[in-house]
Amino acid sequence: MSNFKIISCGSNDEFAEKMAKHLDMSLVDVTISEFSDGETNVQVNESVRGQDVFIIQSTYNPVNKHLMQLLIMCDCLKRSNAKSITAVIPYFGYARQDRKVLPRVPITAKLVADMIQVAGATRVVTMDLHAAQIQGFFNIPVDNLYGTIIFLNYIKDMGLENTIIASPDVGGVARARSVAKHLNLDIAIIDKRREKANSSEVMNIIGDVDNKEVILIDDMIDTGGTIVKAASALKAKGAKSVQVFAVHPVFSGNAYKDLENSDLDEIIVLDTIPIKKSPKIKVLSSSEIFANVILSINENKSVHGLFHV
Repeated sequence: MSNFKIISCGSNDEFAEKMAKHLDMSLVDVTISEFSDGETNVQVNESVRGQDVFIIQSTYNPVNKHLMQLLIMCDCLKRSNAKSITAVIPYFGYARQDRKVLPRVPITAKLVADMIQVAGATRVVTMDLHAAQIQGFFNIPVDNLYGTIIFLNYIKDMGLENTIIASPDVGGVARARSVAKHLNLDIAIIDKRREKANSSEVMNIIGDVDNKEVILIDDMIDTGGTIVKAASALKAKGAKSVQVFAVHPVFSGNAYKDLENSDLDEIIVLDTIPIKKSPKIKVLSSSEIFANVILSINENKSVHGLFHV
């Protein structure tokens, strides 16, 4: 394994340490600081010449700071003659701005993809892109892993009876159906109308949830509004319990408070973003699957079996 190195860029240090432990490696010694005016400064304190380097960095809040750290680290490694630079981005920020839905708005996901490539990345590994088509915004290989693989085994071990899988919106039906198919369960769909960003109204529930243990499947929880309203609607329709499995715990605004006070019985998320401890929230680790993907990439092996659901 001496021909590749792993760098933590500041946003996911604990996550990166777990990955390195799975690979029986140590992280590269780097110094990440800020000048007095707030500009990011990075320095790699050991040679990376001729090495395949993997940068671990999620671009969550403060997203601009974490994104700049990633870009500057890529540039640093490019100028240090690294053989290849793989940006491992467990949570890819700006993914929700993937198309023009109104006049005079940006496609920021494309802009970020361009920036990462120009900075020097030769490959990207991420998990559950909010919009899968963002892979096409890059002209370098992109591996989009699926966190639902981790959820499947956990759900099987829960031993729930009379269970149904639910999607919190129409856009997540494919994800929910995939999980339901693997578990041989039925699905329900929550039909909602979103009036503005970060705001939603539950309109109708498609499917029978009466006296059932409902498992909501989603790619992320941001403010928590959608999930909280979905849980209330499901309980009102007779659901015995409601648990949500979401890959990315963005948890902005009053999310923690709202989720704790909601009708949700349990919230299960992955560690793509570090979060505060909370009684209702359980965190599962995705570090092993990322470590296995890194190893497969380094050994030029297929990663299909590691993330295909």
